Amino acid sequence: MTIELLGDRWSLIVLRDIMFGGSTHFRELLTESIEGIASNILAGRLAKLVAAGLLTRDDDPSHRQKVEYHLTEAAIQLVPVMAQLGAWGACWLDTTPELTVRAELLAAGGPPLWQRFMAELRATHLAGAPLPADGVLAELTAAYHEAVAERGQDAAG
Repeated sequence: MTIELLGDRWSLIVLRDIMFGGSTHFRELLTESIEGIASNILAGRLAKLVAAGLLTRDDDPSHRQKVEYHLTEAAIQLVPVMAQLGAWGACWLDTTPELTVRAELLAAGGPPLWQRFMAELRATHLAGAPLPADGVLAELTAAYHEAVAERGQDAAG
């Protein structure tokens, strides 16, 4: 049943972008994902993930016509799975440093880091707290941006 829910091409990517990218709005998910998901596919996956209880669909307090998507506890419990999938991909797939840096950090940090990240996700997605400037997501994002900058310097050099 898990494979039926998460085994399509897009469901894990949508969860990844909400979990590790901090995206909560449809437009962010549509434009910031490197895979280039089509809007009708994204709408379908979001509806599927909401119906499955992995996401909630909430009114955005800053704009009447916008909604936000938030992780539920069930989705937050996928952090160790996502970390393991990322570590496997970093080890076995031909990819770039900027695409593997977060997976490598999560693998190196292991369960203690995953637990910190899950606590951070609970605070932001379940309790509505702002993202901490010094949290796990901030660390992962900074490492990603550093890898992107280094790749840009290597290409220019």
